[in-house]
Amino acid sequence: MVQFVETRLAGAFRILLEPKVDARGSFTRTFSRDELEERGLADSLEQCNTVTNERAGTLRGIHYHLRPAGEVKFVQCVRGAVFDVLVDLRPESETYGEWISLELQETRPEILYIPKGMGHAYQTLEPQSTVLYFMSEAFVAGTERGFRWDDPALGIPWPVADPILSARDQALPDLDLERHRLEHSSNGGGS
Repeated sequence: MVQFVETRLAGAFRILLEPKVDARGSFTRTFSRDELEERGLADSLEQCNTVTNERAGTLRGIHYHLRPAGEVKFVQCVRGAVFDVLVDLRPESETYGEWISLELQETRPEILYIPKGMGHAYQTLEPQSTVLYFMSEAFVAGTERGFRWDDPALGIPWPVADPILSARDQALPDLDLERHRLEHSSNGGGS
């Protein structure tokens, strides 16, 4: 049995895994439809991606998708360590516009369950950090959006002040919650 620990952002969970270790190594169950169904959480997987990051300080995000093409994400760091950030972009949520951060590490097996409507980013803390993503929906081109990692309105204390960014992420705008709310309502319900 794994442990589900709800974060301060409703619907986002840390899923603490319990490896079974013996002389051969370890065995860890990382997905159980029954355990997700018991908690009323999304239990389907449509796509899986692995992202390898060569250097510490690499930052990916902050990204999200417009609904109805949004997706639930299951995120696990399988090598190295990352500083992971979620931003609540659900206008109907009590924590709309708020964010949390946590560290995902290879040495502490857990999965971050990210519900639809959250912005997501991470920054690598070690070279060769590898992140595994499972998504509840297939990728839909044209629905991806994002905002700046260093948006002053959010004030996220990233561990590495001068990150390695893609050209796309460097060009992202600041988060405008009012614009986002309008975009949310014109796209059938959100991010």
